[in-house]
Amino acid sequence: VNISILIVAVIIFLLVIHHNFLSLSDFLRRELSDPSPLGLQPIDFIPAAPQRLTDERNDNEISVVIAASDERLGGAIAAMNSIYQHTKSNVVFHIVTLNDTVDHLRMWLRSPPLKNMRYRILDFDPRVLEGKVQVDPQKADTFKPLTFARFYLPNLVPHAEKVIYVDDDVIVQDDIVELYNTPLKPGHAAAFSDDCDSTSSKVAVRGAGNQYNYIGFLDYKKETIRKLAMKANTCSFNPGVFVANLTEWKLQNITKQLEKWMALNVVEELYSKTLAGSITTPPLLIVFYKQHSSIDPMWNVRHLGSSAGKRYSPQFVKAAKLLHWNGHFKPWGRTASYAEVWEKWYVPDPAGKFNLIRRHSEANEAK
Repeated sequence: VNISILIVAVIIFLLVIHHNFLSLSDFLRRELSDPSPLGLQPIDFIPAAPQRLTDERNDNEISVVIAASDERLGGAIAAMNSIYQHTKSNVVFHIVTLNDTVDHLRMWLRSPPLKNMRYRILDFDPRVLEGKVQVDPQKADTFKPLTFARFYLPNLVPHAEKVIYVDDDVIVQDDIVELYNTPLKPGHAAAFSDDCDSTSSKVAVRGAGNQYNYIGFLDYKKETIRKLAMKANTCSFNPGVFVANLTEWKLQNITKQLEKWMALNVVEELYSKTLAGSITTPPLLIVFYKQHSSIDPMWNVRHLGSSAGKRYSPQFVKAAKLLHWNGHFKPWGRTASYAEVWEKWYVPDPAGKFNLIRRHSEANEAK
C-alpha cells in the first residue's frame, strides 16, 4: 500500500512539473513574439527565396540587420551585395531605415544583382529616442538616429534566436555563415571584436593610446562611472559588427539597460568628450563590460577609413573575411584605402542620387 501511494505521489509530482514547464515555455514564446514598439514597424518583406532554397523552409535562416540612411544608402547596398554573393545560406536582411528613404531603397533593391535577395524593410521612428539622446541644436544635422537601431534587435527581428548586426561601411569576402556560427559563452548576449586584441589594431593602431580603452569613451571623473568599478584601461570593443543571442538579450533586458544609460547620460553627461566622441558605443561598453564573447578578428578588419593611406598589405586585405571602413574616409565619399575593393560590390543607383554625391565629393577633393 505504501509503495502504491508513493508511486501515485511521484506521478502527480511529475505531472505538476510538466504542466509548469509547458506554461513557462508558452510564456517565453509569447515574450519573444511581442509586437514591435513605436518606431520599429515593418514596411516591406520579400518572402520569395532564390530557386536553390525553395524546396522547403530552411530552419537555418540567417538574419542580418543593417541600417540604411539615405546619404549612405550605397554603402548598405554594397555591404548586402557582398554578403549575398558570398553565401549559399538562407540569408534574410532586415534593413532599418527612415520613412523618407523607403522608396529610394526599394527601387535600388530591384536592381538585377539583388533581385533574388530576401529582405525586410523596417521604418525607424526617431521618437523612440526621445529623452534618451541629447541633441545639440547647433549640430542637429549630425545626429544619426539609425546608429541606435542596434539597441533594439529583439524588436527588429522578434522571431530569431540569433542575429548578425553589421554597419553599412563593410564588405564581406567570405560566407557569413561562419560569423553566424561564432560560439557565445553561456550567459553572453553578444560577441564583439575587441579593439586592443584584434588583428586590425595590432597592424593598424599601434600607439593609439586611450582611444581604444574604456577611458576613451567614458568620463571617469563622474561618480556614476567610478561606482561601476570598471577599469579605465580595459580594452574597448567595436560595435560595428557583432553577433547577438536574442534569447539571452531578452532575458537580460539588454535594450532596457542600454536605454537606462542613454537617459542617465542626458542628465549627467557620462561620456568622454575628448577622444572617441561616439554616443552609441559607451552604453554598450557599460552593459557588456566583461560580459561578451569574441568574434574572429578577421571578421572585423577595420580602420580602413581612419586615413587616406593604406595601412594594410594587399595580401592581408585579400585574406580578410570582413573589411570595415570605420572612420572619416568612406570608400563612397572620399579618397579611402582599397576603395576599389568596395567598388566591386557597389550596385549603381538607379535614381542617380548616390552617384552624384560621389562625383561631387571627388571633384571637390581634386580641387
